[in-house]
This record gives sequence, C-alpha cells and structure tokens, in this order.
Amino acid sequence: MKITVIVKPRARGQKIEENVSGEYAVSVVSAAREGNANSEVIDILARYFKVAKSNIRIVSGQKSKKKILEIL
Repeated sequence: MKITVIVKPRARGQKIEENVSGEYAVSVVSAAREGNANSEVIDILARYFKVAKSNIRIVSGQKSKKKILEIL
C-alpha cells in the first residue's frame, strides 16, 4: 500500500491526521536535519499501522515535506 504523507517537523508533539483526500499529516518533534524527521515519521507510522519499521520505506520525497511511503 502506498500513502502520501505531509510532514510537519519541529511540532510540539507527535500526531497523525488523515485528510479527506486520503493524505496523512504527520507532526514530528524532530527537525528536518540528517534524516531525523524521516526516522521519526517511519516510527510513528509503524505504530499507527501496527507493522515493523522495516516494512515502511520512503519511495519519493526524501528531502521534501510531501512524501510517498510504501507500507508492506
């Protein structure tokens, strides 16, 4: 399954919201530096979808706020 995620770095807390268009807005505490925010996004989504972190990968948007992730 592929999902579109809009990342909000440096938020006050972690949060996931699903928009009416099917996109997910993920708020993370980490800054968007050295892949810290990406790692936190994968961690949050793994808990949300109840899968292992190794089953989630970023397909596109590695350095963008809008990403496409694949969940196996």
